[in-house]
Parts: sequence; C-alpha cells; structure tokens
Amino acid sequence: MRAMWKGSVAFGLVNVPIKLYAATEDHDVRFHQVHAADGGRIKMQRTCSIDGEKVEYKDIAKAYETETGQVVVMEESDFDGLPVPGVREIEVLEFVPSEQVDPVLFDRSYYLEPESRAVKPYVLLREALLQTERTAIVRVVLRSKSQLAALRVRDGVLVLQTMLWPDEVRAADFDVLETDVDVKPQELAMAASLVDNLSMDFEPDKYHDDYREALLAVIESKLAGGQGIAPVAASDSDDADDGIVVDLMAALRESVERSKAERAAGEERPAVAEAPKPAAKKAATKTTAAKKPAAKKTAAKSTAKKTTAKSAAAKDATAKDAEPARRRRSA
Repeated sequence: MRAMWKGSVAFGLVNVPIKLYAATEDHDVRFHQVHAADGGRIKMQRTCSIDGEKVEYKDIAKAYETETGQVVVMEESDFDGLPVPGVREIEVLEFVPSEQVDPVLFDRSYYLEPESRAVKPYVLLREALLQTERTAIVRVVLRSKSQLAALRVRDGVLVLQTMLWPDEVRAADFDVLETDVDVKPQELAMAASLVDNLSMDFEPDKYHDDYREALLAVIESKLAGGQGIAPVAASDSDDADDGIVVDLMAALRESVERSKAERAAGEERPAVAEAPKPAAKKAATKTTAAKKPAAKKTAAKSTAKKTTAKSAAAKDATAKDAEPARRRRSA
C-alpha cells in the first residue's frame, strides 16, 4: 500500500507521527460510453449555458447557487483565511464510549501506521482505547477539508473513520410506522425462532459479490469469442480524459479530489533554494580564469608580431643605406 497522507496524532502532550493508508478499495466494474457503431469513446465538452461557447478548464471558476437561484462566483482569494486547523495533525477532541457512536455517521476508513520512532506511544494509545472500550473523536484535514472522524482499534491497528456532520444525516420520519400494529405473541415467537435458526458468527470472507463475478464472466466470454470487441483507437491524453463514466457521482468526486489534491500539492511545495547562485559565481570565476591565459597568449602573439615587424623594418632600412655604397664601389 502507498501512504496517502503523513502527519501525527495529538492527544494531550503526546504526539504520534503516523502514515495514513486507504483501508478500502472499490472493485466496481466501470463502463464508458462509446459509439455503438465503431466503439469510439464519447467526448465531453465544457460549454457555457449562456453563449454556448466551449470553455477551457483554466477559465472555470467555483460558484455557489442560493435557493433563490442567485449565483455567487468564488475566487481563490475568498478561501484564504478560512478557519482550517493544522493540515498535518489528527487532533483528539474527546474519548467517548464506543457504543454511543452511531455507525450511520461513518464515511471512509483509513489505516494508521506509526513511524518507527513512535511505535511505543502508538501502542500506548491503542491499548488505552481497548482497555477503556472508548473511541477517540478527532478532527483532521484531508484534501483541504476539515472533517470529523473516529479513531478506534481494528485487528491491532488504529483505524481512522471519517464521519458525517450531524446535520448531514437525514431524520427517519415515516408516518406509516406510527400506525398501531397488533403483533401476536405466536408471531413474535416464530420470528424469534427464525432468527435463532439463522444466527451464527459473522464471517465476512464467505460473502461475495455474485453480480460482479457474473458480469466479469460475461466480459471474459465475449473476449474469448471475439464478440463486441472494438478496435483500439489511438488517442492522446486529452481524449482519454474526455470519456464519460456511467457512474457520474464517482466521476465528479474524482474530479473534486484531483483539484483539491493539486491545490494542496501547490501549497505544500517547498520554496526553491538559492543554491544555484554560488555555483554560477564559481562557474563565472572559472570562465574568467580560463580566459586570462588566453588573453596573455594573445598579447604575447601581438608583441611577437610587433617585434617581427620592427626587425623587418630595420633590415629594410639597413639594406637601403647599404645600396648607394655598393653602387659607388661598382663604379
């Protein structure tokens, strides 16, 4: 498994450095929308509902629509200064009896692995939760979003389960259940007997997704028989991202998580060090040093040329002075 988050669990004065791993994975069989005639992927284009023009991703902004239909367009600066706790800390708010935490509040589950130097405080917290039969209610920031979560023990490992906020759970209000129903003792005894006959220890490994297995068998059968196989069309990375996934909510969720992850990565990227500057100076020094001998060599060549020219001029002058004397002797 690959750690998706690193931080620490803080309770009291104890701080436990940990790594966070997704405890579950989705095995749903996903489909794409294609053209039935040739198997080509269906592209999704972002267009404006007002002018019908195609909109690039960089020109898309977040907006909130009120109940009256008013649209409030948000800017990145509007999110600055919002009350977000430490992004790398799981803050324990309180410890509550485990039976008081309603499972309907649970959302996603994550495993917590301690750093090698923090095994002892990790085990200390784990054993304290087991001995007291308590669950830690914590607050954590995941994907730039503050979330309520429960910290409990499963198979000797601390498990973080994100929770819905209380106002996100709907009230079960069904008038039909308020009707008076006459349940006879014999009927209740028969139902209890049926429950007893089907009672056993829960073993999740014996349950399987029969629909998924049967669907994969159909797909394998079509592959083996060469039925309904569309040619693999060459496409660039942009085309691959334009396919519409049938599970729209999953696609939207993935898009939101990608954008938040990119924004978080940008905020956490360390500042660029000024290390290259000394290297540049050093390189410049080397360049200058390399040029100096060349300059001396050039100067030496120039001096040599001047000396040679002077010598040649002197020889010419001497030859001119000697020419009349030779003529007189010849005469």
